[in-house]
Amino acid sequence: MFPGGKNMNQLMKQAQKMQQEMAKSQEELKSKEFEVSSGGGMVKLTMNGEYEIQALKIDPEAVDPSDVEMLEDLILAALKEAHKQVSEASGEIMNKLTGGMKIPGLF
Repeated sequence: MFPGGKNMNQLMKQAQKMQQEMAKSQEELKSKEFEVSSGGGMVKLTMNGEYEIQALKIDPEAVDPSDVEMLEDLILAALKEAHKQVSEASGEIMNKLTGGMKIPGLF
């Protein structure tokens, strides 16, 4: 038997509880939707917690055949912001579960 076997059992129980809480949090994050816009609302994008785009709306005024680059920039800006928000939400979940400890291989 390990020295301090009782402590090992307690540690294992805590690890299992943390794993269950992490799984629950990941499920909640998957179902959460992040809505962002760029260009003053000309481009609106909705992304879920798995970084999947759920919706993309483009105001017809943003579609200028002589300035396609502007529309591309607006879409790219919305994608970056949505990705940032999902990453931050994921980081907050991990922070809450680990108490701010950085644990390699999680998330």
